[in-house]
Amino acid sequence: MSHSPIHRAGNAPVEIDLVEGQTYAWCACGRSNTQPFCDGSHQGTGIDPVVFEAERSGKVWLCMCKQTSTPPLCDGSHRKQNVKHNVE
Repeated sequence: MSHSPIHRAGNAPVEIDLVEGQTYAWCACGRSNTQPFCDGSHQGTGIDPVVFEAERSGKVWLCMCKQTSTPPLCDGSHRKQNVKHNVE
């Protein structure tokens, strides 16, 4: 199944303080106005948010370039020169 282009929401990860047991929806399409979290802007794109429950409270780095291989966590993909810059 094809989907709309993924938008790059930022050039660096964002540090977020998660709360154990709370459910979060990480924006995978890059269109959300409430980055790094989903606001429903993905509707009709064929791209779904990554829904996860925090296993423990504390700070994590969430991906903003949307190219991570470990969503929603940053894996350093934003530093790679070959990352596509699909900013639209």
